[in-house]
Amino acid sequence: MFDWLQWNNPVAIWWIFLSAASLINICIWFWLRYYRFSGVSLRSVFSFQQNPRSIIWFSAFYVFGCAFRSFLPRADVQRICLFDSWISSVFVGRSVATVAELAFIAQWSIILGLFGTATNDRFIQKLSQIILYSILAAEVFSWYAVITTNYLGNSIEESLWGLTYAGIAIAILKLWFKLKGPMRLTAGFCFIGALLYVAFMFTVDVPMYLTRFQADTITNKSYLGFWSGMNDLLTRWHVTYNISDWKTEIPWMTLYFTFAVLVSLTLCLLPLTNASLKKHLR
Repeated sequence: MFDWLQWNNPVAIWWIFLSAASLINICIWFWLRYYRFSGVSLRSVFSFQQNPRSIIWFSAFYVFGCAFRSFLPRADVQRICLFDSWISSVFVGRSVATVAELAFIAQWSIILGLFGTATNDRFIQKLSQIILYSILAAEVFSWYAVITTNYLGNSIEESLWGLTYAGIAIAILKLWFKLKGPMRLTAGFCFIGALLYVAFMFTVDVPMYLTRFQADTITNKSYLGFWSGMNDLLTRWHVTYNISDWKTEIPWMTLYFTFAVLVSLTLCLLPLTNASLKKHLR
């Protein structure tokens, strides 16, 4: 089962790195949970607008969801994976990813809502709500892509993520002018990070999926219907350790399962009450 784990196999090295990074991120989450968010019940996620400290549990969904996808990586439309098991099926993986990604954007919604209220900025307050619907739509297009194997769904999904972060970047820039001290410096780094993410999405990720979609169009690829697609993503997966099969997935997966998870953890360290926030306002 693990005979492919050899140092001359780039895929093996990549998988070991992802797994190790995920274990570290899990340890960080447990540290945050028990030393900063002790006493915060999991039930708080159902009323996160009333209890911003529920952000730690939304982070848990994201951290552990990304860890699951690191331990059992797969490419949805291609139906490729590293382990021959039903748990590596696209249906399981995509379901975990959907929960994780909605939880991650809920974290941003909490933070933007708090900062928008503290600064009395209506744009940021409204954006904190809009991004939830934007990513919910992105998840619908993602499921369309994995069910039908049509990369156009992925193209729209990633475009929505890029546009969502463009809005978040604008919100952070507005906040930068209203913050002071370390929090202003943090906002500056967040703004740069958001811009880099948007640039990556629209120069690398979205073009990659559009190129695949165009190639399928040229070859008149037949897409799967709903029921046949559901059966396919439940029952078909191809195990491969060949770097040529994974080389286009490795860049975005690596950034996603390492850097993005650290962002999720960092959001839990930001001020979560109006009183603590006002100390950082100019």
